[in-house]
Amino acid sequence: MAPDETGTGVGEAGSAVGATGMAVEDKGWLTSVAGRSAAAGLAVLVVGVAASYALPDRLFALGQAVAWLVTALGLTILIGLSGQLSLGQAGFMAAGAYATALTQNALYDAGFTVAPPTGASGRFAAAAAPTAAGWTLLVALLVGGAGAAAAGALLGLAAVRMRGAYLAGVTLAFGLIVTPVAALVDALGGEQGLRVHVPRAPDAIGSAVGEGRFRVWVALVAAALVLAVLTAVVRGPWARDLCAARDDEAAAALVGIPVARVRLVAFVVSAATAGLGGGLYVYLAGTVLPGYFGLTTSLFLPVAVVLGGVGRLVGAVWGTLFVVAVPIVTTEVMSAVHASPALQARLSGNAPLALLGLCLIVVTLATPGGLAARLAGGPRRTRSGRRGGRAAAQAGTGASPPTRDVSE
Repeated sequence: MAPDETGTGVGEAGSAVGATGMAVEDKGWLTSVAGRSAAAGLAVLVVGVAASYALPDRLFALGQAVAWLVTALGLTILIGLSGQLSLGQAGFMAAGAYATALTQNALYDAGFTVAPPTGASGRFAAAAAPTAAGWTLLVALLVGGAGAAAAGALLGLAAVRMRGAYLAGVTLAFGLIVTPVAALVDALGGEQGLRVHVPRAPDAIGSAVGEGRFRVWVALVAAALVLAVLTAVVRGPWARDLCAARDDEAAAALVGIPVARVRLVAFVVSAATAGLGGGLYVYLAGTVLPGYFGLTTSLFLPVAVVLGGVGRLVGAVWGTLFVVAVPIVTTEVMSAVHASPALQARLSGNAPLALLGLCLIVVTLATPGGLAARLAGGPRRTRSGRRGGRAAAQAGTGASPPTRDVSE
């Protein structure tokens, strides 16, 4: 065989082996991502369903935790991967909540309802009017998420080039503006809010498990889907670009990463999840009030992300549970304290915030990686994650995402 033929033959074989190896590697990567995504979503769903039976008297608090979790997952992407701090997520929750409520009521008024069965007993017989069709909730939630995403895109166009205190100030101002404006608009119910015609559980399921527990289950399904999708996203190339832009903006731009665009997408994703969380809150409560989405909510959400572990999706789960549970437990403890009614009122109103602030300081100092890192076996600092992002920016392709950006 001639040398040139031998060389050609070896080259073709090498190319074939390389292509096969690449295909196998890609298939393995996809399988790994799919498995992690499914496992993460299933874990949240199973634990949430079990909690709905273990805490029958705290179903609304559990539902609130699920709605906040959906919002915190998107905020984890924004803070952890892109390095942008938003203190106005409650404003996006409010935008999504009102968009969901208006869409749900519009579909109900348009006649997309389910009439009570003739001669039925139980919940439907007690209903004085038809209930909204089940599929209308999906449409309303999608509209709510899209509306919040549109608001996020408009705000993000101005905010993506800001960093630090400037970005935090702009987002905080947005969060403070939305609820007072909603209280002044009669079409949004003013300060009294809106009553929303949300779908009820099917008669057989509602009679078996209860309306409140069924609504929590629906919210859990939505949260599990969001967690599964974001778990896959943080393993993809967009997350690598986002980490590279976070760690070294100049190097990322030099290798062709559109820094402004990837940051804008992160802002829109966080706004969309916040809008979905607001829509779920409306479904759980059956009403929407401006007071649901005040300054406290805007501040509690970043606290949940930091407590759980910045950049860790599983940390958002732990942080949200902690932030929701601490006020409840503190209030119960304070109510058991033998003191004057005035002192009990002051303790119940201030002790939860003080305890959350103390926990935030302790966790930040003792466990830099948050509760998720501690539960995983110890604190893991984020410097390795930053080096991974910088390597991705310099190499342009092929670097793995930082470990702190992946749900574990």
